[in-house]
Amino acid sequence: MDSFMCCMRCKWGPGYNPVGHVRLEELPSVKLDTEFMGSDVVIVKTGKRICGQGACLANAPIAQDKAYFEAKLQSTGVWGIGLATKKIDVNIVPLGLDTESWVLQNDGSLMHNNTTVGNLSEAPIEGDVVGITYDHVELNFYINGKKTGMQFTGIKGTVYPVVYVEEGAILDMQFASFYHPAPEGFEEIMIEKSLL
Repeated sequence: MDSFMCCMRCKWGPGYNPVGHVRLEELPSVKLDTEFMGSDVVIVKTGKRICGQGACLANAPIAQDKAYFEAKLQSTGVWGIGLATKKIDVNIVPLGLDTESWVLQNDGSLMHNNTTVGNLSEAPIEGDVVGITYDHVELNFYINGKKTGMQFTGIKGTVYPVVYVEEGAILDMQFASFYHPAPEGFEEIMIEKSLL
């Protein structure tokens, strides 16, 4: 047995222990950031569901060229989803009234800097899945896998996925394992190595 252990130590290194187990750490994932949310926001389901009142950013910025994420409308109310910088006030909703957020609101309007950039022909309803793509040129919205044709352009700076809720709205964020396939060339948000 000693010669067997010697061979195994040589093969696997001096710290080889056939009895012990190597503990694998869970890789970090993109989720809603409980460190950057409104004081009346509630985050549950391992950082995927938002309810209460206020806004919350994701825990990772969009640094890659083409990113995709989704939100499923679990309960209607007042809500918005899109992108924002860390300069927003997560306690003041709705978003889209300032220069730091670009959002699709529950009534189907696209808002930035207190200006309506466009309106969807039909507002999303309970059970719908809102998909979002961002390629550092355009921020596009999809409803149940179909492109709406409405988008924002000219977004500058480091931006994060953002969602806000009030008046009973509940949204489930999907940063992976999507309900609908990501549009061609787009993929889930990657966490930068510098953040790991």
